Amino acid sequence: MNPTRPPLAIRIHPADNVAIVANDGGLPAGTELPGGLVLREKVPQGHKVALTDIAVGGVVRRYNVTVGYARQPIAAGSWVHERITDMPSARALEGLPMATVPAPDWAPLDGHSFEGYVNADGSVGTRNLLAITTTVQCVAGVVDIAAERIRRELLPEFPHVDGVVALEHSYGCGVAIDAPGAEIPIRTLRHISLNPNFGGEVLVVSLGCEKLQPDRLLPPGTFPLVDGRDAASGPDTVCLQHDSHVGFQSMVQDIVQRARPILERLNARRRQTVPAAKLVVGVQCGGSDAFSGVTANPAVGHMADLLVRAGATIMFSENTEVRDAVEQLTSRAATPEVAAAVVRELGWYDAYLERGRVDRAANTTPGNKAGGLSNIAEKAMGSIVKSGSAAISHVLPPGEKLKADQTGLVFAATPASDFICGTLQLAAGMNLHVFTTGRGTPYGLAAVPVVKVATRSELARRWHDLMDVNAGKIADGDASIEDVGRELFELLLDVASGRKKTWAEQWKLHNALVLFNPAPVT
Repeated sequence: MNPTRPPLAIRIHPADNVAIVANDGGLPAGTELPGGLVLREKVPQGHKVALTDIAVGGVVRRYNVTVGYARQPIAAGSWVHERITDMPSARALEGLPMATVPAPDWAPLDGHSFEGYVNADGSVGTRNLLAITTTVQCVAGVVDIAAERIRRELLPEFPHVDGVVALEHSYGCGVAIDAPGAEIPIRTLRHISLNPNFGGEVLVVSLGCEKLQPDRLLPPGTFPLVDGRDAASGPDTVCLQHDSHVGFQSMVQDIVQRARPILERLNARRRQTVPAAKLVVGVQCGGSDAFSGVTANPAVGHMADLLVRAGATIMFSENTEVRDAVEQLTSRAATPEVAAAVVRELGWYDAYLERGRVDRAANTTPGNKAGGLSNIAEKAMGSIVKSGSAAISHVLPPGEKLKADQTGLVFAATPASDFICGTLQLAAGMNLHVFTTGRGTPYGLAAVPVVKVATRSELARRWHDLMDVNAGKIADGDASIEDVGRELFELLLDVASGRKKTWAEQWKLHNALVLFNPAPVT
């Protein structure tokens, strides 16, 4: 938003009694808004201004939803923020509308394709990567050094391989591995190893004494090896404690040598034209602000609808960031069974938070609040719009992998933490990631391209070499939600095809995998 532009406050719904200030830098006291309302005090960008007088205990309404209650009288023209409002209670998980909203009557979106790597199981990769799976954190340092040697010494010989990904994590030992909940991190690691961008190939590095043994992580017969190799034997495994390793360099050399035949097989692969239906896109937001629900997330929602119409799969997640919109999820479920699965997963997460003696109020960060989001109820209303308007076809528990017939709009039940959510969406089988941000974050993933969407033009200008799409032009009046949604859809096809790289890819920016482990640590 250009600071020289006239004052602008964005009201989402005619019934709302607050609007958010859109101008860069906010607006000073005494500013007259369109319609004649005068600001009683300075209101920062993205923050709410009262459009009417609100009495003590009165409803603060945004998105035509109660997002708070006034702790004190709030006069029209005043700044409305978290310190003068109370958060509403979450809706109970009983008595919800179950599969009551008819699915949109859309025409299929035909004729869209991308160039991808077709795998033996029918999945399609958007990148062609060598994955090195680790069973335990203890081996991470050795694997890092080996991976760097592979990149430096071997990759130049294999120009059709896009890179090497070391699947490091903090799990594998020192945990109650048979406790309730311990299956979640185990199946997460297993399913990440099966991500479409790894081409059905993997090299496993084990220490030897860890609780998560290789045959428990990837039991023989479960890994879909290709080219006529014996699937019953399981993937190729390096054990650092094996007697054959004499010294550190022998461990590194073993990993490097075992990588060569895998690289040869990966290098023989070529991109093929496949329908857009083969896209599996994960969406999430991080460093959110009040513009997230106005610009970037609605645009992603339109992109999601286009993907569903094209036959693709799109996953939205973040349990605490949809919990306050639960009735929207259950009512949009394709069937009562899907609605019941939504309730099951959100109920499980409610119980998980209760065990830790916290509740959903722990979600909003200081940055969220600085960006104008008073509480999780308000944040949830802006988060849920990433899912678009399609019927929810499936619900995926954390760490599970999508089946081939689980297409359309999927609720993948994950924590809202950026890194845990991204890790679980990788396990679910995503081959592309879309990440929206208002405050800004250099978030990235090594295993899949991450398309970053800025909610504000000011962020897109400052972080010009980190943000791939500027959704702030919606608030600027220079583009519609549909325009940016279509831009995202077309960009995904280009990125999936390798015709374009995201900024995170160009800078090789990526975050570590973070496993969701609700079981005890010993």
